Amino acid sequence: MTMSMPYASNVLQKLHTVAFTYPAIDNHAHALLRPENRTDVPFEGLVSHLQGEALLKDAPHTLACHRATQQLSNLYGLAEGSSWEEVKANHMTTDYTDLCSRSFGSSGIQCILLDDGLGIKEMLQDIPWHDQFTQSPTRRVIRIEAVVEDILRKKVFANYRDPKSALITFTEELKEYLADHTRNGHAVAFKTVVCYRTGLAVPPKPLDLESMELLSAFSRFYSEHKDLPKIRLQEKVLNDYVVHLAMDLSAVYDIPIQFHTGLGDNDLLLDLASPKHLQPLIKAYPKTKIVLLHASYPYTREAGYLTAIHPNVYLDFGEIVPYVSRCGQRAIIEQILELAPTNKIMWSSDGHIRPESYYLGSIQAREALYEVLSNIVRAGELSEAVAIDIVQKALFHNANRLYKLNLQPKVADAHDKNRSRNTSF
Repeated sequence: MTMSMPYASNVLQKLHTVAFTYPAIDNHAHALLRPENRTDVPFEGLVSHLQGEALLKDAPHTLACHRATQQLSNLYGLAEGSSWEEVKANHMTTDYTDLCSRSFGSSGIQCILLDDGLGIKEMLQDIPWHDQFTQSPTRRVIRIEAVVEDILRKKVFANYRDPKSALITFTEELKEYLADHTRNGHAVAFKTVVCYRTGLAVPPKPLDLESMELLSAFSRFYSEHKDLPKIRLQEKVLNDYVVHLAMDLSAVYDIPIQFHTGLGDNDLLLDLASPKHLQPLIKAYPKTKIVLLHASYPYTREAGYLTAIHPNVYLDFGEIVPYVSRCGQRAIIEQILELAPTNKIMWSSDGHIRPESYYLGSIQAREALYEVLSNIVRAGELSEAVAIDIVQKALFHNANRLYKLNLQPKVADAHDKNRSRNTSF
């Protein structure tokens, strides 16, 4: 158990208890490292998207890192005032299974929806491995671009004759793969990272297989990648074509498609990461349920607007925890609540690589939800009962409904609820 905030007379007890004990569905996360690979990825990636030398040099000087240092010191049982280097050292020397158990046991996460398409897959645990730390089975989110690259390398480029036949083969293979893994229940959502590759300005009308623009793009892509050991789909015409295929199949099989929006690594073009670019596509596929990931930060108000006016748009508020400062997280939650319907917002940790990312993503989101909603209740704009309902929906029920998980929340027992007066998990 780790301290959240002192229990004082101005704490809204019922709201506080629910915020810090209600089970959560993590609607977007990634796999954890294998124990033998724990030293292969910089620990600072836990709190920053910086890369290379800047990650090691600058990330420890962010407010996000200072806050994480305190919270992880509590999680590990380190002395008050422990440094980031001491936190890192403890992580590296603690038994890995114990570290995972402690992080998840302190997070309140009941179920994970896991995107298994990160580019370091050989270093990561498989999906079922994560089930030992949660009360409900982990479900898969299919990263479209990772599947596409695998199909191109193994089934299309190996038998390439001409762009048209190759494109037909590719389209059939992709449709078959997505259909099979959707119908058998293995996957509950698709996800696209087109934001990273060529941006979110996907035209609303798809190109057909006879399009010379599409055929030329495919031929060019083949020529540039046929001799490379690894394929990266970063050819705008092809990326857009793939998004349209996924959008169409998402509607056919009635499963959501997640879009990375906003906050990301340095290969992302920020101007093309705004969800405003998706509006024509949203209108073109009214039956496709779209989840805007990461609160679209720093474009949160635009995301809230789209969520409010389009019935098929939902808004996730992951990754801002723990990458954004505490006051920043509160401001983002406030911006989401300005306009977005509360039955269409969902939490995620964007947990990845390190088990502590799940812990920090959960505890900080719970703190932000409580702080924002308690202030709104005290201002007389909401009753405490309505605020409690908002928390429960954001943490669990909205995702449970959207992804058709059919789960029942496994609420903490009375003993744990009593402890929430002074602690959060």
